[in-house]
Amino acid sequence: MVTTRTLVIVPTYNEAANITDVIQRLKLATPDVDILIVDDNSPDGTGALADSLTDNRTHVLHRPDKGGLGPAYLAGFSWGYKQGYEYFVEMDADGSHQPEEISRFLAIAPGCDLVIGTRWMPGGLVVNWPISRRLISRFGTRYAAVALGLSFRDLTSGYRLLSRQLIQDVLDSHVTSIGYGFQIEIVRIAINQKRTIAEVPITFIERVAGSSKMSRKIVLEAWRKTTFWGFQRILNRR
Repeated sequence: MVTTRTLVIVPTYNEAANITDVIQRLKLATPDVDILIVDDNSPDGTGALADSLTDNRTHVLHRPDKGGLGPAYLAGFSWGYKQGYEYFVEMDADGSHQPEEISRFLAIAPGCDLVIGTRWMPGGLVVNWPISRRLISRFGTRYAAVALGLSFRDLTSGYRLLSRQLIQDVLDSHVTSIGYGFQIEIVRIAINQKRTIAEVPITFIERVAGSSKMSRKIVLEAWRKTTFWGFQRILNRR
């Protein structure tokens, strides 16, 4: 049983085909955690579906426009921080992250500030991903690890747990990433603040409904920012 207040944040944009199943599974798997759905005014009706799923432990934060993954999480972090939550879980709404695995994060949360759900480690698994997506993910996390001098094996993973202390660090920082570079930026903040980081294996299953939000623009943003941070690291060592 969860003994500290935990908030699972689920950003959504056009996830009407997936949100009901994901939230129902989440409620069954972890009945002691609270849920915050952050919807960016989805034109497919995701926001209305999210409202129909609310109860005393499930909440919805409606944002006026599509602002990207990073700003959606920052809005969720701010909401949850004000509500006094101790742990915050990031989870996708497309079914790729398995709600039944949240227990793995919670089991090692005490003493950790960031727990990264890792696909590319023993026990991790990726299902139904085309080779192109595998290569992008593996190359992206490897490039970031080398550029930033880090040893973590899945820096772009969006399934993770953050402590209240790290959330405060993030909210106090000038986080600018919109897409998946946001996940790398979170790790940088944790490292700079000397927070404790751990990894757990996860099973990632490619969505079966709806369309991916991955785009060339998102990939380029992450590459540009990581390269810039890498140069910063080199200059700071001189």
